[in-house]
Amino acid sequence: MYAPLSPAPTAGARVTMLPPQLLERARVGDRHAFAQLVELCYPRALRFARQMVGQAEDAEEAVQDSFVRVHRYLNGFKPGAAFEPWFFRILANRCRTMLEKRRRHLGLIEYGDVPELATPAAHDGAGRDVKDAVFRVLDSLPTEQREAFLLRHIEGLSYEEMMDITGAGLSALRMRVKRACDALRDQLTEVFHDR
Repeated sequence: MYAPLSPAPTAGARVTMLPPQLLERARVGDRHAFAQLVELCYPRALRFARQMVGQAEDAEEAVQDSFVRVHRYLNGFKPGAAFEPWFFRILANRCRTMLEKRRRHLGLIEYGDVPELATPAAHDGAGRDVKDAVFRVLDSLPTEQREAFLLRHIEGLSYEEMMDITGAGLSALRMRVKRACDALRDQLTEVFHDR
């Protein structure tokens, strides 16, 4: 259901480095260049989306919608501008929309006490338990805190890039990250202390 958490890259490091000439070729309509752009960005985009929305199908849809929007508006993208904050802003907005759509859907339909799985899932050791606990805590966070935590600690983005993506101010983002970290620490301490 969830993509594995990967350690955050070191400050300033990027999982995907886009050659400027590739971005420029894609910007002026080169379909092959755009396909390469998608290929380079897709794994990281899908990881972020899965960790934001939780469900693989919704994450795939959010990523695909994001690339459709990138394709539609890339010709208006300023040459030399930073692509990553622009792209993640689009992706984060699609994830928020997906979460809101799910919230509205759940508000309209009452599911009752139906178990998620018919039989308990087998755990593959303590590592799986920790990962599941982290995802449960991340899922319980408000969307803004989860988004800030993922952008900072999983995607390794700077606060300046996060400001471009979210439109939030520096102090708000720092507070969101701090509250997310505090909640993770407190709730995970409770989970593993009770064992």
